[in-house]
Amino acid sequence: MSALEKSMHLGRLPSRPPLPGSGGSQSGAKMRMGPGRKRDFSPVPWSQYFESMEDVEVENETGKDTFRVYKSGSEGPVLLLLHGGGHSALSWAVFTAAIISRVQCRIVALDLRSHGETKVKNPEDLSAETMAKDVGNVVEAMYGDLPPPIMLIGHSMGGAIAVHTASSNLVPSLLGLCMIDVVEGTAMDALNSMQNFLRGRPKTFKSLENAIEWSVKSGQIRNLESARVSMVGQVKQCEGITSPEGSKSIVEGIIEEEEEDEEGSESISKRKKEDDMEGLPSETQNLLLFLQTKKDHPYTWRIELAKTEKYWDGWFRGLSNLFLSCPIPKLLLLAGVDRLDKDLTIGQMQGKFQMQVLPQCGHAVHEDAPDKVSLVLNDCKKTTVRITLDATEDKSLSLSLHCLQQLLWSLCRCNCTSSPNSPWQLLMALALHVCAEELLVLCCFIPGPCG
Repeated sequence: MSALEKSMHLGRLPSRPPLPGSGGSQSGAKMRMGPGRKRDFSPVPWSQYFESMEDVEVENETGKDTFRVYKSGSEGPVLLLLHGGGHSALSWAVFTAAIISRVQCRIVALDLRSHGETKVKNPEDLSAETMAKDVGNVVEAMYGDLPPPIMLIGHSMGGAIAVHTASSNLVPSLLGLCMIDVVEGTAMDALNSMQNFLRGRPKTFKSLENAIEWSVKSGQIRNLESARVSMVGQVKQCEGITSPEGSKSIVEGIIEEEEEDEEGSESISKRKKEDDMEGLPSETQNLLLFLQTKKDHPYTWRIELAKTEKYWDGWFRGLSNLFLSCPIPKLLLLAGVDRLDKDLTIGQMQGKFQMQVLPQCGHAVHEDAPDKVSLVLNDCKKTTVRITLDATEDKSLSLSLHCLQQLLWSLCRCNCTSSPNSPWQLLMALALHVCAEELLVLCCFIPGPCG
């Protein structure tokens, strides 16, 4: 069973039993933890992990769209990070801090349309084609006609969008592609049970702390540090509803067990409200119940994933062949290889991409093990040829570098690394010819003899 399927099944299981030694009993979602075992589920701001935030405006046929991006780093290649369905750019927060400490690079984490704080004119259109165009448009809006070297890294749905973006050549300076825990075969199989998984999730939360706690205890995010910043981008406060003081059932991130007399009072109050509504039209009763639910549970999901079902097939069908056909160095990170499909298995044996398995992780690999993911990418950096330009406005030099990159990609596809005229030797000769003194170190992600 894949990590994605395990995560989905885990979400439908009953609540976990009390921790050993907690001394408390579990009643529904309520649990008292013993002294010294409290965990902090309070939210953490994005500014603790990213250096800056920017809203990028993109013009299109329907008007002006605004895409939220979070950034870190000032030098090196750009790692453009695309999150999974229902998540946001904040899911990359802890990973960003880890990779920036190891690799000289620039981070751009993007809120895809209908997710996070991105605002678009047509939020219902979540087709792979539209979302891939969004990525290309954001790159163009940020960097113009000569963008810096960019590596696309995407998780789950974001991995699929990264592949569609790369295969459509929407990022001209693309140097590499990384998919995290998304495989066509596994994803297509998981779609059959996705609606059941979504129905099993809570519809609302009493507070951000409540949402963070659920995400950790349900296994959606196994890393508490990441959950505390990531869940802020997944839920929103119900429109027109503010959380009244004293209404939270969580104090300092710990669910408190309510006293029996308080529960009795709530039951009496609830029965009184039901008696008061008797005789009212059914439509009025439904509206009052809806408003009461909003009051009791002021946070809900930012995007209703169940309504995006018609796009799921387009995200993942044919993904393996698209991934293999991209003429750039590629990396696949998985939480397990038990459902690696046939096309990728053959491609991996042929050395068409690098693959790394990170066991003991859930589906959100980059959140559960951000340090391990950053180490994998750092190891990729060590096995690459690294070239790029200094911050120069010399357009002819930039074009020469682009031609050099295209030549190297072609040589890699020919598997000629063992010949006398290998990419490594040709690179040295061409670097001397193309103003070598202007070329600086940067990841180019050129694979070695093993692909």
